Amino acid sequence: MSSAKKTKRSLFSRFLNGVEKAGNKLPHPIALFGIFTLAIILISALCAWLGVSATGEMIDSKTLELKEQTVTAVNLLSKDGIVYMLTNMVKNFTDFAPLGVVLVTMLGVGCAEGSGYLSALLKKMVSVTPRGIVTPMLVFLGVMSNIATDIGYVILIPVGALVFMAYDRHPLAGLAAAFAGVSGGFSANLLIGALDPLLAGISTEAAHIVDANYTVNATANWFFMIVSTLVIVIIGTLVTDKIVEPRLGKFEKWEQEHESLGTLTRRESKGMKIATLVLAVMGVALVAAAIPQNSLLRNAQTGSLTNSSPLINGLIPLIAILFFVPSVVYGRVAGVYKGERDVCRQLEKNMATMGSYIALVFIAAQFINFFNYSKLGTILAISGAEFLKSTGVSGPVLMVLFILFAALINLVMGSSTAKWTILAPIFVPMFMLLGYSPELTQVAYRIGDSCTNLITPLMSYFAMVVVFAKKYDEKAGIGTLISTMLPYSLFFLLGWAVLLVIWMLTGLPLGPGATLMLN
Repeated sequence: MSSAKKTKRSLFSRFLNGVEKAGNKLPHPIALFGIFTLAIILISALCAWLGVSATGEMIDSKTLELKEQTVTAVNLLSKDGIVYMLTNMVKNFTDFAPLGVVLVTMLGVGCAEGSGYLSALLKKMVSVTPRGIVTPMLVFLGVMSNIATDIGYVILIPVGALVFMAYDRHPLAGLAAAFAGVSGGFSANLLIGALDPLLAGISTEAAHIVDANYTVNATANWFFMIVSTLVIVIIGTLVTDKIVEPRLGKFEKWEQEHESLGTLTRRESKGMKIATLVLAVMGVALVAAAIPQNSLLRNAQTGSLTNSSPLINGLIPLIAILFFVPSVVYGRVAGVYKGERDVCRQLEKNMATMGSYIALVFIAAQFINFFNYSKLGTILAISGAEFLKSTGVSGPVLMVLFILFAALINLVMGSSTAKWTILAPIFVPMFMLLGYSPELTQVAYRIGDSCTNLITPLMSYFAMVVVFAKKYDEKAGIGTLISTMLPYSLFFLLGWAVLLVIWMLTGLPLGPGATLMLN
């Protein structure tokens, strides 16, 4: 049995190595996205010439009104298409959501790393945290970071690499574990996040096709997602420790990168204590400012701290400040920064390290926006939905097929809410007529939508993670990242689907008042 397991493991490892080699033989990521962009332009022209289209009822994401629409492929080589590309190229780049988030955050995080404050915190953490809980802790923090919008992508993923390196472990394994929690576990959480009310609103409108009085609450999937958090942490930990890290082997640049991870000097220890005290005071002040009902950090109309509030909308600059101020204090006390010139030079250095990312984002932003403009992703989603509808299967098998379908569609459409506005009016009513609740359909969609985030270049932060990986492996490319994250994607899909099947067989509620079947 042991020999058989080793054989299976080696076959799987060889498969992943093949994926990595094939992926890394592709052109440089910048050139590759350029090829993708050119391909989309040509394919859109061909599909428009052939009259490729799809018809289905879709929800307007702004008005939440249900409308039957025919979506036709848009020709990017037409007069309007060329005008769109020329006039929106700069806007596509500057409006690319991750760009501003990453650059602003790096102003603060870069100072935390450059001053030595982050390194000091890691040294302290290593001295008090048992090695055995590092992986589950990192995956768990990744899952929970989703409550704070996209901050996990730009902070936790690079920090995850440093955490593993501090424990004499391969930094790419730490990066992968954090990425798995942040992106693969996107829908799991112990708390209600910003995505929950958005999806619930779309599900409610789709349910009105069958029952005009039906309402899907933001807490509709809460119980299931709480348990999902535990499942994702367990699977993410096992995949990291048993598959990903053994496959990566020894970190070849260890001696070079490990120099800064010794013991704290007396001056560094003093700087860390003062800087951490400053951070704690800032954190307490922020919490105190958020408590009053008339707080400027709350939504002026609803009083909410999480739904369209200045706290959430301004979280990126707040995080940057929370990193920047203690880092400057640490740098000053530890002797790293002699004056404001040193701090300014550090800020310049932070931005200089992002040069390759900025170049990659420019091309990736064009590809994603051109693809969305062509409507090819929407057509694929509607056509695939009609095929799944025609299969005639039911029960847990139907839900598993829907999970797989959502996972496949996620490879060609990046936005979770955009996909749900297309799929909800098709599947929610269809499954309601079969006796399944909209809450069950929604949770199946969320499973599929999360699991393949890790392996699709259309995911907004995918290019950024490739850049982070290159810091530890200059040869790392799209193939490296996909082969590293593929085990997470496969086992998350399997584990989460099994959890849903068990949930359906036991008849447990998905959330407060949210049943599996309609009465």
